[in-house]
Amino acid sequence: MRQSQAALFRATCKQSLATRLIGALAAGTLAAGLVAGCSGQNQVPSIGYAVDSVIASYNGGSTLGASSGSAAVFGRVLTGFFYTGPDGQQVADTDAGTAKEVPGEAQTIQYRLNPDGVYSDGVPTSCDDLVLAWAARSGRFTKPGAPMFDAASSAGYADIERVDCQPGSKDATVVFRPDRHFLPWRTLFAAGELMPAHVAARVANVPNVVSALQTGDPSGIQRLADFWNSGWTMGSGGLDLSRFPSSGPYRIESYSAKDGLVLVSNERWWGNKAETGRIVVWPKTVDLKAKVSDNAVGVVDVGAGSVKDLNLDGFSVHNVPGRGAEQLVLATGGVFGSVDARRAFALCVPRQALFDKLGKAKDAPKTGLGTGPLNSRIVQQDSLYYPAATGAADRYRGADVPAATAALAAARTVNPTIRIGYLQPDERRTQTVAMIAEACKTAGITVVDAGSADFTPSQLTEGKVDAVLASTASTPGPAGSLAAIAATSALRTGSGLNFGRFGNGRYDAITDQLAADDNSTTTLNLLTEAENLLWSEMPSVPLFANPRTIAFGNGLRNGIAGPTQGGTGWNMDRWVLKR
Repeated sequence: MRQSQAALFRATCKQSLATRLIGALAAGTLAAGLVAGCSGQNQVPSIGYAVDSVIASYNGGSTLGASSGSAAVFGRVLTGFFYTGPDGQQVADTDAGTAKEVPGEAQTIQYRLNPDGVYSDGVPTSCDDLVLAWAARSGRFTKPGAPMFDAASSAGYADIERVDCQPGSKDATVVFRPDRHFLPWRTLFAAGELMPAHVAARVANVPNVVSALQTGDPSGIQRLADFWNSGWTMGSGGLDLSRFPSSGPYRIESYSAKDGLVLVSNERWWGNKAETGRIVVWPKTVDLKAKVSDNAVGVVDVGAGSVKDLNLDGFSVHNVPGRGAEQLVLATGGVFGSVDARRAFALCVPRQALFDKLGKAKDAPKTGLGTGPLNSRIVQQDSLYYPAATGAADRYRGADVPAATAALAAARTVNPTIRIGYLQPDERRTQTVAMIAEACKTAGITVVDAGSADFTPSQLTEGKVDAVLASTASTPGPAGSLAAIAATSALRTGSGLNFGRFGNGRYDAITDQLAADDNSTTTLNLLTEAENLLWSEMPSVPLFANPRTIAFGNGLRNGIAGPTQGGTGWNMDRWVLKR
């Protein structure tokens, strides 16, 4: 068991046992009888996990994988040196290997994969996997007009000068460029993103991934990129499981729209064996309400209010604010080609009213995360910097029709129509669009609900919609982290997650400096400048911290809510359900 998990579980189990014992004594029941009754329960061999991510790609480092929420599904299938914990923090996973920063003129990280590490197909994990991840996400391999690899983000990876690796070795040394420093380096080579290089090599017919990338072999790299981009896509058809080996406690057994994603214990896993041998993941694209009513689900992790009339009787329910930012991501062309048009729309969006009706999480803390409309895109709501850095949002409290009308006039736009896309079904987002439409019509702005069951955020890039309603980085389900890499990258020029194609050189420079400088005064000044810039340019409209409904079926042990990009499945290998 990972060390951080063990501490969390010990605390949870002690608290749970103490609560049950106190309750039993108060009721005049013998504690021994209570314990004996529990021990007589039978463990359920399979647990259903309902999550509003979309199973679209195994590759969490790709644009498709990151924007569909693969981190909440595959974190215990594809391990990395770190994973996103339940509070949004990066936690070391020493089962996968160790990583440490070492002294040197340039920032240098030494990685050592676990000597016992082996994929479920019998091939050992190696530094080849790190080289492929770096190459795919560095942005340095390009073809005319575009990068070869469709990476979600190059944050951190673009700052790496080289990865020293002897093919097949367990050791790698990552050396950053002399003029760069990346403080959140623990977000690199993380769970769900470290892909099996040997599979890419085999399918792309590249004898040696490391050599091909180090020597710059153009045809070999192109074949690797083609596979990395689409070879791990998961459609409705059957999977060639030889392409999907696992480096974690679970491996994929099967996937279909009817039967869900079936994960089973990985027999070759070298760490603590998964407590439950089978987990069935039910994504947003299935009828989650029906699955819950059919008792096919033991753990639920969905947007609060997103599933209409969801009956969670028999569950322990937590309604909490998530790290993901519910927001409208705007196009920067078409009807929104003018910044005044984007401002006009933002001015009529009823941000306060949306929070009051749809954004409040019942179990939100009294201060910080989830306590009001979200006034930032890149600053955490519970950060000490948040109050001082977000003053520019005051003008956009919501439903300011005169100001919106004036901005439309400045944009020389008459009666614009705004198509808002999102993944259906989603009752809360349907209501969100309806409230925006009602508030904006007085300003002469027509809002159309363009949600659909096959929606993807790439439709914004393609001009099929004018705005995306989703969480951080246009993800439909669990999202966000303390490091906020996805949030920052989603507005960076050229980033795969930047579906609205916003570009601002000053913003890019600010994010580079934020990643390298930990001086608190400098950080505050940069964050304030960034938010002022973003509220002025309006590439997106933040609404509220995405409220999450996370529920554990009665008898489910070791479930710990994870309202972040890692989802509540961050520790699914520790789940036990007894009935």
